[in-house]
This record gives sequence, C-alpha cells and structure tokens, in this order.
Amino acid sequence: MLHNNQIAAAKVLHDHWRAGTKLGALEGAMRPRDRAEGYAVQAQLEKTSREKLFGWKIAATSEAGQKHINVAGPLAGRILAETLIADGGTASMKGNAMRVGEPEYAFRMARDLAPRATPYSVQEVLDAVGTLHPAIEIPDSRFTDFASAGEAQLIADNACAHLFVLGPATAADWRAIDLVEQRPTITLRGERYIGHGKNVLGDPRAALAWCANELRALGLTLRAGEVVTTGTCHPPLPIQAGDEFAADFGAIGKVSVKFA
Repeated sequence: MLHNNQIAAAKVLHDHWRAGTKLGALEGAMRPRDRAEGYAVQAQLEKTSREKLFGWKIAATSEAGQKHINVAGPLAGRILAETLIADGGTASMKGNAMRVGEPEYAFRMARDLAPRATPYSVQEVLDAVGTLHPAIEIPDSRFTDFASAGEAQLIADNACAHLFVLGPATAADWRAIDLVEQRPTITLRGERYIGHGKNVLGDPRAALAWCANELRALGLTLRAGEVVTTGTCHPPLPIQAGDEFAADFGAIGKVSVKFA
C-alpha cells in the first residue's frame, strides 16, 4: 500500500470523525489489505493531531467485544489528546452510531518499552508501569457497518477509538489486587451491572502486555507518560443522551461521564 494512499485513507477517516459522518468502506487503493496496512493508515491519523499522543487503546479484548465488531482477536488504536473527556464531564453523542460505554482498566507508563527482538513478559511490562486508573471508553467507528468492515479497515479506523475518560490514579496498592477477579460495578439509568476483570483477555495485565508487544512488533515504542486502556470488563452497555455512566472499581477508584 503506497504511502500517498495511506495519507489519503487517513484523511478520509479523520474528516468523517470530525464531521460525525460515516462511510461504507475505503475505496480502491486506499483500502488496507491486512493488519500491517491498517496500522500504516492509523499511523497517519496520529499526524492529524497537533498534540502529543495521549496513549493507546485495545479493542476486542473480550469475547463480547470481539463479537461486537466481528473480529477474531484484539486490535490496538491510538488515543489522541483531543478525544479526552474529563472525569465527571459530558460527552457529546453527535455522530456516535455505536452508542456504547465500556468500563476499563488503564495503566500509565513510567518508562519506555522500546522495540526489541524478543517479546516482553507480563512482569517486564508491569515493572514499567507507574499508575493504574479506572477509565471509560466511548468507542465508535467511521464505518456505517462496522461489523462487516474487517480487521484491516477497523485498525485503520483507529480500532474504533472515539472518546475516552480517565479517572484519577488509584491510591491503593494495585499491584497486590487480583485484577482478574475484581468486579467493578457500573450504574446506568438506575440499573447496576457487574463487570469482571477476567473479561479483559483473561487478565487486564496480560492485555497490557499484549499491547506492548503489538507495538514492539510494529517497531513502535510504548512511551513513558502514555496511557494504555485495556478493553472493557463488561459487555458494551448501550448509552443515550441524558445518561450518566458511573463505574466503581472498589479500592481502585471511581470514574463517570454524562452524555448529551
């Protein structure tokens, strides 16, 4: 896939994101044929931002998430600084067709993990983490029928990144908490839902290591200060204007967002 086509594809996707509109598919030579070409388009999307990259998201780390976008495994995407919504703030529903919220574990890195020949172990990645945060992702796709877009186009589409809410760093000793068996409570429209840490690729820490190694394989550095949000611990929950989505991660902390 030629560089100019990657730039053109990224512009199409970015323009639709900014306008809140959708497209059927990337046409002709702009359409990525595999994961590598999808990531090449996504890299061009990062260049549309004037701010430093905030971090990374992982789509489809749960069976429910994989079914939601019809892929066989996880996809990495970039969190651009301009997509952030303050904890307790209000997110616009304009142009959001997916209309779901996802409670997530997010890790902020304390030091770089640079590309190398061998994969990073989970422990090596955890040793590079500074803080753990409760978070909410509000995904969306630029494709009208995201379930049939395929993983290459969805990667190009920034792994369905849209808006992101980061809660405060936990004061708890999170390294001593069994994240696999943690069960966050989500409150939405007067109903309570119970998440489960094991829904995140079996263990949110394993999902974090997956992301570090996905970037390593792409020749990218996971940098100190960047945040990695590891995927939903509860099946995506439908949202609408007027809702408040609140997630209580127990000792780890709380995070919330309103929708308008």
